[in-house]
Amino acid sequence: MPNIALELGQQSTNFGVTAAYGEQQDVGGIRLVPVALTWAGYGGGSDEQGNGGGGGGGYSVPLGAYIRRGDDLRFEPNVVSFLAVAIPFVWVAGRALSRVIRALKK
Repeated sequence: MPNIALELGQQSTNFGVTAAYGEQQDVGGIRLVPVALTWAGYGGGSDEQGNGGGGGGGYSVPLGAYIRRGDDLRFEPNVVSFLAVAIPFVWVAGRALSRVIRALKK
């Protein structure tokens, strides 16, 4: 029986830099390199009889792109993605901060 954890580990070699930075695209003399925030997680295990199992998951959020026009290189963010990530983060951080302040006042 194959080791599921090793198989998942071998398949995850495509994650990391190659998942966060896309391949360079040339569009009308402008070079674009897409950038994303990626996350992946895996798990596996087996019991005494050798029955094993595992699973994994992940997500990717497009953040923007590096754009090169001649000698000018800059990052242009994907505003919609930033808002989709920032609004829940700010809400959770604000709620956590209010609870910490409330606990310190007691």
